[in-house]
Amino acid sequence: MQQRPDIPCYSPGLAGIPVAESAISYVDGQRGHLEYRGIDIEELAEKSSFEETAWLLLYGRLPKAEELEAFDAELREHRRIKFRIRDIMKHFPESAHPMDALQATVAVLGMFYPLPHTLDGRLDEATVRRVCVNLIAKLPTLVAAHARMRHGDDPIPPRDDLPHAANFFYMLTGKEPYALTARIMDVALIVHAEHTMNASTFSTLVTASTRADPYTCISAAIGALSGPLHGGANEDVLRMLDEIGSVDRVEEYLQRKLANKEKIPGLGHRVYKTKDPRATLLQELYVRLTEKMGGDPTYDIARKIEELSRDTLGAKGVCPNVDFYSGIVYRKLGIPTDLFTPIFAIARVAGWLAHWKEQLGRSRIYRPQQIYVGEHNKPYIPMNERG
Repeated sequence: MQQRPDIPCYSPGLAGIPVAESAISYVDGQRGHLEYRGIDIEELAEKSSFEETAWLLLYGRLPKAEELEAFDAELREHRRIKFRIRDIMKHFPESAHPMDALQATVAVLGMFYPLPHTLDGRLDEATVRRVCVNLIAKLPTLVAAHARMRHGDDPIPPRDDLPHAANFFYMLTGKEPYALTARIMDVALIVHAEHTMNASTFSTLVTASTRADPYTCISAAIGALSGPLHGGANEDVLRMLDEIGSVDRVEEYLQRKLANKEKIPGLGHRVYKTKDPRATLLQELYVRLTEKMGGDPTYDIARKIEELSRDTLGAKGVCPNVDFYSGIVYRKLGIPTDLFTPIFAIARVAGWLAHWKEQLGRSRIYRPQQIYVGEHNKPYIPMNERG
């Protein structure tokens, strides 16, 4: 079929097609460089906190001391969830994946915190802030509550005296984290908080362009993140490492995968053509953990995969991405595998909301074109004549 001259060429997955202008984050895939609001991710991981990073993403600048203090206080105040939401969660099947539970409960939040509908899609500044605080504060509580309730345990109420990341770890495990554990959890949230126009962020914007409420937008984003080609990839990495089992089996595994032209979980990225800077940061976090908790053969297997794939896949720009080391870090902290992607969502909600906030008031609904490749002028065949 000939391409119509009035329709642009088809680009699978919208590859290379700009869909929005944004000042939130920037990626240089050739250099392996990531910035939030112009600040290098390595610098934020070293010097910032998740609370401060969330403010930066939402408001475009680093907060003053009194601004960060007020924002942190609001997050702590809004961590609790209504008992009716907990009652709803009690009826989820025990087999429900935590991402499915999270997507459902975020949608439920929208019914408990309805927003006014406006003709131009704009919301006043106080309402926008309330929405952002509510979602950032409550997602950790929802994830931790479901993680315990599915095993028949009562949720652990949040503690107002703990920072964001440390409080999540406490609600999940019932134990106040060591300083190193809390810091590693905090940095893990920072490096997952935002990453330009990925599938879940695009889902946020597409949904928001219809003027759907922000809880619906974030629920849509969580649905996109749950897929194994997006946030769910970190679970696949650990399954792969467990399947390999030992360092001496890595080479055979890689050769078989390459011979069959199969993808290797955690390697490759649509943007990065070198090692993902977030993978480097997470790897460094793991090394810090081992200094306190001892090594892990799983990490040795991952290191061997990275080493052996450097000359083959690395030469083609297929290098470790953020998922390659994140699961190893979380497992070392004692977190179940199926909670890795919900933790991703706990962090990424700050970025999703920054994009939602940036788009507020824009009246253009997303309506891309398609290229029709079907038939024309087919007759309707009566039922009795259909072979």
